[in-house]
Amino acid sequence: MKLHVKIQDVPKSERPRERLLQYGATHLSNKELIALLLGSGTRNESVLDLSNRVLMHFEGIKLLRNATIEELTAIKGIGPAKGVIMLAALELGDRLNRYKPSERYVVRSPEDGADYVMEEMRLLDQEHFIALFLNTKNQIIHSQTIFIGTLNSSVVHPREIFREAVRRSSASIIVAHNHPSGDPTPSPEDINVTKRLVKAGRIMGIELLDHLVIGDGKFISLKEKGHL
Repeated sequence: MKLHVKIQDVPKSERPRERLLQYGATHLSNKELIALLLGSGTRNESVLDLSNRVLMHFEGIKLLRNATIEELTAIKGIGPAKGVIMLAALELGDRLNRYKPSERYVVRSPEDGADYVMEEMRLLDQEHFIALFLNTKNQIIHSQTIFIGTLNSSVVHPREIFREAVRRSSASIIVAHNHPSGDPTPSPEDINVTKRLVKAGRIMGIELLDHLVIGDGKFISLKEKGHL
């Protein structure tokens, strides 16, 4: 007969809760953090083993980010109660990543612009093209998704961006889009779109400060590459 393997059977120094209290959350592995959310294992395995199966099912944490309740509860040992706790934790993490301080964010460099959008954009499954609208102090007063899909000059219309810039009384704009591959190397079409926006901005008197291509944790500034 198989016995229920309890977390108490794990040496105290290796239990996730005790390790978090002693060392802090940053010292815990992904498996340990998930184990704390799950709370308990099954009759035949510890919560650490169940947590490990969750990671194997989603091939790590990147795919777990977009998990559904149906996908979670399809894993043996995870019912609706554990599933909703997991989803709540994932959503809270996303909201914290998207949170921006109430004080207006100032862009002084390409790194500042990339930092503002990186966590929101770096793991998106589709290309998103967004515009950041700035005032005369280079503070971001508004951000807006302009287009979702493969970037090309026929679908990204300067008029849509600059219409919003005029409505917001923007002094300048920064545009950014992500590459789902994780590689931010700009394509010829990225450069063509940039040149169109530069020309339109000169006519409107609203400067395009930069076009940022966002990868997974890295970016390329088309201004720094000499395309503005």
